[in-house]
Amino acid sequence: MRLVSVAAVAENGVIGNDGAVPWPDLPADVEQYRERVAGSPVILGRKTFESMRGDLPGSRQIVVSRSVDAVDEPTALVADGVEAALDAARQLVGDGTGTGSGADPSPDGSEDAGSQTDPTADAVYVLGGGAIYALFHPHVDGMAISHVDGAYDGDTRFPEFDETEWEVVDETDYEGFTLREWSRRGDGRRGDGR
Repeated sequence: MRLVSVAAVAENGVIGNDGAVPWPDLPADVEQYRERVAGSPVILGRKTFESMRGDLPGSRQIVVSRSVDAVDEPTALVADGVEAALDAARQLVGDGTGTGSGADPSPDGSEDAGSQTDPTADAVYVLGGGAIYALFHPHVDGMAISHVDGAYDGDTRFPEFDETEWEVVDETDYEGFTLREWSRRGDGRRGDGR
């Protein structure tokens, strides 16, 4: 399983203000984000989940919450903490649909060989909010961060991270933001022994 945080972050680290992004609409960011997470499980906090209820991202949602133990959404499940969410994610990535095979079956019932070579086939995306990003940051292998031009007032920030533990493996400029794909360096491995 490859765990990747996906976030839009202003130059001053702000990711939100009163439950919304504080910068003007960035349609290209929303488009690339939706395409990235479309077929994969996502991990998000309860408030973020509730804010996206009308248009849920990802194929399955793992909602991290200590205050509820179920949500009324057939594609969502609730985990009461980081380890429970990671366990659920590992189970979902094993198949994406519940079969445990790790590959999507083709119409004839055989496994799709293309999904076995796709580096995103086992991706699980962490979508926030701020506390969720901080809780999962020690466990993530990568980050897809839309670095938004400008500094904005806000009440929610992306966790600070040591850039020496990370390398930018891809960078794409867009109007209003730069998308950087970060990968954790081999010498800056997660503290969980994996």
